[in-house]
Amino acid sequence: MNFPAELKYTKDHEWIRVEGDQAVIGITDFAQRELGDIVYLDITSLDSPVSKEEVFGTVEAVKTVSDLFMPVSGTVLEVNKALDSQPELVNTDPYGEGWMVKISIDSADDINSLLSADEYKALVGA
Repeated sequence: MNFPAELKYTKDHEWIRVEGDQAVIGITDFAQRELGDIVYLDITSLDSPVSKEEVFGTVEAVKTVSDLFMPVSGTVLEVNKALDSQPELVNTDPYGEGWMVKISIDSADDINSLLSADEYKALVGA
């Protein structure tokens, strides 16, 4: 499994890449493996403020439907439209083309409560 060191992680298996006062968010390699083949994403929070740990959408796999939780408080600026026609990108490239949303970050302090790659790796037993 892949755990990029430059990312931060949540206990709910989302990753976040901070880019100044904005961030890119997706689900981890571990999460996509656990879910299995991703077939649909439902993210209806575009242009909406979402609080830390609040649901910002769902991901549907062959096996189950799972909520997506916001790692930090912010406003959803962009949803990855490529996933509408290619949800499998989450399985094949979860940290690249399989990203889910871009947000503006409300408080940089929220970042401090997230897990490092090593902490997340220990959480999932890898």
